[in-house]
Amino acid sequence: MSTPNKPEKPQDTGHEWDGIRELTNPPPRWWMIMFHVGWIWCLIYFVLYPSIPLLNGSNEGLLGWTQIKEFKEAVAENDAVKAPYMEKLKVMGAGEIMADAELRNFAESAAKAAYGDNCAACHGAGGEGAVGLFPVLADDNWLYGGDIDTIVETITGGRMGNMPAHADMLEAGQIETLADFVIALPQGTATEKGWALFSDAGCMGCHGDNAQGGALNGDTFSGAANLTDQVWRFGNSREEVLRTIRFGVNQEDVAETRSAIMPAFGEKLSPELIKILAIKVHAMGGGQ
Repeated sequence: MSTPNKPEKPQDTGHEWDGIRELTNPPPRWWMIMFHVGWIWCLIYFVLYPSIPLLNGSNEGLLGWTQIKEFKEAVAENDAVKAPYMEKLKVMGAGEIMADAELRNFAESAAKAAYGDNCAACHGAGGEGAVGLFPVLADDNWLYGGDIDTIVETITGGRMGNMPAHADMLEAGQIETLADFVIALPQGTATEKGWALFSDAGCMGCHGDNAQGGALNGDTFSGAANLTDQVWRFGNSREEVLRTIRFGVNQEDVAETRSAIMPAFGEKLSPELIKILAIKVHAMGGGQ
């Protein structure tokens, strides 16, 4: 028995390292309780859920739960919520959908994933586009028209720009003059000489006699760019403008021609999906 002057020496295992003895004191009671709760919980989990590896996969567990089943159930619930709206979209035109506040809100929300899957890779997540490659969707500058029906037509059938290459049609000096004229137009400093060459070279046939392109006859859009604004499809440097004039857009057998092709989605996407994408694009461009 220990005494106050000579306490009992605690039991140890006989192991000692650098003067530190390994004692045989039991762990705290709370620690032992949590230890037993832990292995009991693991056992219950192994019985209820798929966890133990077998030769042909894991055991299914008494609950039969899997992540795939949970995912499919969530998709089914989402489809059930969307189904009434999608049925309405099938029989309504894009303009009618926009006139219905509830359907329009649904269309813009449902279009987020579809836009990300089909449009964002080229036009950017926010419709910012890429200079020289893909047009900006987040502005009100339209090459083929920004009304909802035209946007549906654009997504369905695609678009392919066309501008002839002038390298063999005009002299080098004329191309230089024409490039300077195009650069001066947005600044309001275009000369009469430039306007005359613009007319003689046949540019008015597509870009219009006011060089504003776009809507040549009321709401009829040609796909030709407006040369009088600050929006540049292929860049505003003199070198870029010269290249566009010299080699044109989508010209066969012209190595340095610009590529401006939007694929058609009519066979890839359902009509309902095209309509909700059109509504989103329309809204991105400031449409109400």
